[in-house]
Amino acid sequence: MKIAILGNSGSGKTTLARRLAAGTSAVVLDLDQVFWASGTEERPSEERIAWVQRFCAEHESWILEGCYADLVQAALPWRPELIFLDPGLEVCLSHCRQRPHEPHKYQTQEEQDANLGFLLTWVADYYQRDGLMSHRAHQELYDIYEGPKRRLTAPAQNLAEGGA
Repeated sequence: MKIAILGNSGSGKTTLARRLAAGTSAVVLDLDQVFWASGTEERPSEERIAWVQRFCAEHESWILEGCYADLVQAALPWRPELIFLDPGLEVCLSHCRQRPHEPHKYQTQEEQDANLGFLLTWVADYYQRDGLMSHRAHQELYDIYEGPKRRLTAPAQNLAEGGA
C-alpha cells in the first residue's frame, strides 16, 4: 500500500490516514513533522524533499498526509494512490472546531484552543491564496498526476470503512 493524502486543514487527512493504516503494516507520515523544524521555523525545502524521498524508499507500505503540494509531489515517483480530500469549507471548519488535542503541535489543549481563530481564518483562505498549501496547488497536482487517484468531495469516513 502506498497512499498520498492531500487537502486543506480539517479535510480529514489524518483521520483517513489512521483508518487506512489500522490493521496493516503501513507506516504513516504526517507531513507537518517534515515541514516544520520547530513551532514556527520551516525546514529548508531541499531537506523536506529529501526526507519524503527517504521515507518512501525505506518503507514497503506507507501513507503520507498533509497540505504541502511539494512534499506530496516528492512521493509521486513511487506511484501511490493520490487521494485529494476536498469536502468544502464548512466541513473543514467544523472538523477544526472539533479537533482533539494534538500534543505533537501544542503542549496543552488551552494553547491549541488559543490558536483556533487563526486556524479557522487560514482554513477559510484556502480557496483564495496561492502557494503550496492552496486549493489551486492541490488541484493542479491532482490534475497532472497520471497515477491512481481519487478526489473526494464528501467526508472520507466511508472510504476507510471499505465504501466509496
